[in-house]
Amino acid sequence: MYPRKRALERIAREKFLYARSQGGDISVCVIYPNAYRLAMANLGFQAVFHIFESDPRVAADRAFLPDPDEREHFRSGAERVVSFERGRPLSDFDILAFSISFETDYLNVLSVLKMAGIPARRRDRAGRNFPLIIAGGSAVFLNPEPIADFIDIFLIGEGEEMVPEFLECYQTTRGAPDQIRELASVEGAYVPEYYAPVYDETGRLAAVTYSGSGSGQVNRRLIRDLNRFPTSSLILTEESVFGDMFLVEASRGCQWGCRFCAAGFMYRPIRYRKPENLIAEAERGLGERGVIGLVGAEMASVPGVAAIASAVADRGGRLSPSSLKADCISPALASALARGGNQTVTVAPEAGSERMRKVINKNLTEAEILQAAEMMLGEGVANLKFYFMLGLPEERDEDVVAIAELVAKVLERARARRTRIGSVTVSLNPFVPKPWTPFQWDAMRDAREIKRKVALLRTRLLKLGQVELDAESPREAYFQTLVSRGDRRVAGILERLEASGCEGAGAIWHELVKIHREAEAGADDLPDPDFYVTRSYDADELLPWDFIDHHIHKWFLLAERKKAHFEHQSPPCDVVRCTVCGAC
Repeated sequence: MYPRKRALERIAREKFLYARSQGGDISVCVIYPNAYRLAMANLGFQAVFHIFESDPRVAADRAFLPDPDEREHFRSGAERVVSFERGRPLSDFDILAFSISFETDYLNVLSVLKMAGIPARRRDRAGRNFPLIIAGGSAVFLNPEPIADFIDIFLIGEGEEMVPEFLECYQTTRGAPDQIRELASVEGAYVPEYYAPVYDETGRLAAVTYSGSGSGQVNRRLIRDLNRFPTSSLILTEESVFGDMFLVEASRGCQWGCRFCAAGFMYRPIRYRKPENLIAEAERGLGERGVIGLVGAEMASVPGVAAIASAVADRGGRLSPSSLKADCISPALASALARGGNQTVTVAPEAGSERMRKVINKNLTEAEILQAAEMMLGEGVANLKFYFMLGLPEERDEDVVAIAELVAKVLERARARRTRIGSVTVSLNPFVPKPWTPFQWDAMRDAREIKRKVALLRTRLLKLGQVELDAESPREAYFQTLVSRGDRRVAGILERLEASGCEGAGAIWHELVKIHREAEAGADDLPDPDFYVTRSYDADELLPWDFIDHHIHKWFLLAERKKAHFEHQSPPCDVVRCTVCGAC
């Protein structure tokens, strides 16, 4: 069997950095609903697999979405997806645990279940001997509703404490007729069958009836002290997309409060790991890889980051931070990154104009961006990569043109100072409104409008030379918005996409256009995707994810949205003295 041969070859190339346990009598398969090379680059997936595998009650295995060249083989029914290590049918496990970091992988959840011969709908598994299907990960923290009809239990929040509590409850209630009700008592557990959404004549969510015990509000779990749980690479393989790196998580959350950014709100309050702990993890990682990938929302403001970069460089390694806020880049950090051999550094201004950076609460001036670029280039970093967004609320064409103008100023400064500069990459991403952010009520711009803005910018960037434009497709962003802001009715759309064999942004887009046209023509079997994507939600509207308690006041998010309209900025989070948003 060719797919099994590939799995065995991959297993032979893996290196585990912890002692594996023999396992107990609870069989759990932890599933990443995307390809192996992406799964093994995901610290969240590795961490949750380690939690399960380290529990003496559990015999743990992994599974992945088959590689693209294998998928038709499984779709045809010629063979079933089996677990990675043992080659065991997924239907034979006690628990299937999906680790979902990205909402666009919701579609792949259905594909994995279908390829395993397991009914996707919860109602179709009822009373039959199928595994308990659970799901966690950052995507479901925000909004699990588009796949709520497919999952038995969601674990909402960080899993370091919640997963062991869930396993304890599972073991003590195993075989009980009311086990699901008992498992619902685990803090952070969300059992969708106890919640029934009610929609009004406009299609908006009018109410949610709850049949379980308690209030029905689900408390998102959070680890207050990250230093208790080091999170770094646990399984190394060169096939991973970061195969040359040892990854170390530096923080969770972000202090800056950018109004579009889910990570800055869903992980509140910001928590950092101690610099000495990060240095120790980096030193351990340098025994395995020459590059240390520092992971988190924003790395330049991590306490002691310059010392960490310097310690890595002193030992002959290179620190590769995920993203840097320009005004937080110090000369010491720039020097240490260059000394470690960094040839490319990523900076995220997000918007080209000062006005738009106020709208999104970036707290970053043009002078600070130019100074940071000059500093990095002056220290010997050859290439710069800038992240920008298009289609943000309140955006105008002059704000788009300002992106090219800002890049032009970076190049002009470098040339005026005769500083060597290799390439400049402008990475463009369409704005996707995310739950639990001040912009959760705002619509995504029409795909045609996004394309027009990209063309407007491309024309100006071409005149600059040595600038590469990397623009994400608005079709991908459309699908991401659909599954980010959708309710349970989106489940039917996902089933339609899966049944049509849609893979890739183009195929998904064309099928969604068909569904939109059918809805416009009066078909009522599926909702119109535009209802979730290009519609602004009302400020007093009941939102599909409102039952989750992220400890952030909705009035605070609305106030931040109003500030955006008036181009007013808010200061960064002060977790010592401020309690305004409700997270602290």
